[in-house]
Parts: sequence; structure tokens; C-alpha cells
Amino acid sequence: MNRNALTRLAVLLFALTPVAAQAQETGVDSGDNAWMLVCSALVLMMTGPGLALFYGGLVRKKNFLSTMMQSFALMGLMTVLWAVYGYSLAFAPGNAFIGGLDHLFLAGVGTEANGTISHYTFMVFQLMFAIITPALISGAFAERMKFSAMLVFTVLWATVVYFPMAHMVWAADGLMFEGALPCLDFAGGTVVHASSGVSALVIAIMLGRRKGYPGGEAMKPHNLGFAFIGACLLWVGWFGFNAGSALAANGLAAAAFVNTHFAAASALLTWLAMEWLRDGKPSMLGGITGAVAGLVAVTPASGFVNPMDALLIGVAAGVVCYFAVVVVKAKFGYDDSLDAFGVHGVGGTLGAVLTGFFARAAVNGPGGLLEGNSEQFINNILGVALTWVFAGVATFIIVKIVDATVGLRVDESEEDKGLDVTQHGEEAYQL
Repeated sequence: MNRNALTRLAVLLFALTPVAAQAQETGVDSGDNAWMLVCSALVLMMTGPGLALFYGGLVRKKNFLSTMMQSFALMGLMTVLWAVYGYSLAFAPGNAFIGGLDHLFLAGVGTEANGTISHYTFMVFQLMFAIITPALISGAFAERMKFSAMLVFTVLWATVVYFPMAHMVWAADGLMFEGALPCLDFAGGTVVHASSGVSALVIAIMLGRRKGYPGGEAMKPHNLGFAFIGACLLWVGWFGFNAGSALAANGLAAAAFVNTHFAAASALLTWLAMEWLRDGKPSMLGGITGAVAGLVAVTPASGFVNPMDALLIGVAAGVVCYFAVVVVKAKFGYDDSLDAFGVHGVGGTLGAVLTGFFARAAVNGPGGLLEGNSEQFINNILGVALTWVFAGVATFIIVKIVDATVGLRVDESEEDKGLDVTQHGEEAYQL
């Protein structure tokens, strides 16, 4: 028997095995599934170590560990909530506003196909979004909120705000997917960024300013090197965040990948130019903040626009988010410690609106205002408005409940000592 005959025999025997039959029956494409597992890992990397280092480097040294701990703890907390009931409320069949109970405790979730990837893979990819979204809010209350209050707040906020928002925007029967208010949001401009950013503003105002704020030198970041590393990890991880939202290793994923990178680059340069003109010097802090603002703004648009549109979205994000962080915050005096609202709330809102403007039918789905589709543009504006009202009102009520039960804020002596020692009994080594 020659080599070709042996090869054909081996292929035939494999095709008759139960494993091969199961693979054929599931309809899972191995390439798409592998890509999505990689993207899931990239999005998790955005929270830890990406966001943990980014936020951790921007606070004072006495709050370094506690700030990182918030992101890390949410990797565990949100995973448990997602497994028990969060995935079901977000993606099980339900009504226009929230999912049903079919997937409680991940019932009915397994290796079967969900599109061209396994249901497990789809579930865990969406989990990574659920993890990072409340972690973004922690930038607004950094250096003054009790760890216990953060945990209770997150449980309530995820249940009342995030899970319904994910269902409304991304579930097949959701209000803003193909329901009464269809909006274009490829990877989370409303679900992730606008909802967390508006909630961050509400909680920052209700919690009050840090002691000594605004304090000039005293409030400066303790380690911009860590923040820089965190921002770079966020930039790389964002390829999984946006390109992975194509849910396949295809041309749409490539478009989202390219658009993500282009918007970050133009926003980075725009922010530096704004600083240079205003202050005479471009700063590293400005550069990394600008890049993140561009990544935020292009998130809802990444799968609907072309690369030149993405460059313009990045420029717009660099200008508008810079104004929100440098001018608006100073004007109104709220203490959004790490600019969660100025970058994510404003950037996510801007990106969602510009998605309705720039969307190209040739790239994916309906065109936007630029192609004469005014209805889509209006829908995206209304979708953002709904997100602001829903997230803002719900957060106000949740904060009131948390404050009345476990209390929100550490006392003045604990704030003076730092949350590393008072909340966790630890100190960072000398850096």
C-alpha cells in the first residue's frame, strides 16, 4: 500500500470517529473559534494588567495597590455574577429590555455552535466586556471609596444597568438591536463606555471631592511609567475588543482592527497638539489619555466605517475629550479622579453619534447620515440619550442604597493614610 493510500485510509478512519462526527455536527469553525478565544484573552488583559496599571499609575502612591485591586477583584466578582445569572439576563431570549432565565447557571450553554463559534466561546467573550465596564467606573471614585462599597455597588450596577444594556443593544430581541430603536454600536460605545462614563460622573459628584482637591502637585500621578505600560496594553487589547466583535476571523474583523489603530493614532497626536498649543509642552499623560480617548470613540464605529473616517473620529475625540477633561471638569469642579467621564462618557457618546454620521453601507449594514440615512443618525442620538438617562438615574438610586447600607466613603483619617493600608493592610514597595 503506497503513502497516498495510507493517507486516504487515515482520513476515512478519522471521519468515522465520534470526535470527528461531533465536530461536523456542531458547525463550529475552528479558525473563527480560535480567533475569538484569543480575542477573549486580549479583552481580559485590558482589565488586568492594562487598566489596573493605567489607573494604578495615575493615583498617589498610598492608593496604588487599592486602585489596582479594584480592577483585579472585579475579574472575579463579575465572572461569578455572569455565570450565575448575568449571561442569562444579557443574552437569553426575553423582551426588548432584558433577557430571560433560560441560561441561569449557564444552562444550555456548551460546545454547540453559536454562529461559527461555540456557545462557550461567545459567552466568555461577552464576559470580558462585563468585567471591564464596571472597572472603568472605578477611575471616578479612586482614592476615597470603601472596598466593600465598591463590591456592593458593582453587584447592583451590573444587575440593574449593564446586563439590561447589553441585552438592549446586542441581543437579537433587544430594543436597540433590531427592535423599536435600532442603533449601530459595533463594540460598546453605549453599552460599555457611555453607560460607565455617565455612571462615573454621577458617583463622583455624589461621593464628593477627595480631601485637598484640587491640589496641584499633591494630586499628581505617582508613576507615569506604570500608566504608560497600562495604556499600551489597553491599545493592544483593544484589537480583541473591537475586531473580536465581528465574531469571526473575517474581513469585517480586519476592518475593525485597522479602524481601531487609526483612531488611536490620530487622537494621540491631536491631544498632544492641543497640549502643545495651550501649555507649550506635550506630555506623556496627555499622549496616553488621548490614545485611550480615540480607542473609546472608535469602538461603536469600528465595524461600520472606513479607515479615513476612523482618523477623523480620532481627531474629534482628541479635541472633544481634551476639552471635557481640561476645561469642563475645571469649570464645574467635580472630582472625576482619573477622568472616567471625560474619556469614556464623553468619548463613548461622541463615538456613538459619529457612528450614525459616518457609517458606510459598503463596510457593514446601513449607511449613516453621510450617505443620506438621517433616520439612523437620529436613532443613534436617541440611543445615546436613553443610555444617559437610564444609567444616570439607576446609578443615583444605587449610590443612595449603598450609602445607606454599607456607607460609601472612607473617613478622613483613612483617606490621609491611604487606602492601601486602611482597606487592605498592605503597602507598595518603594518605587
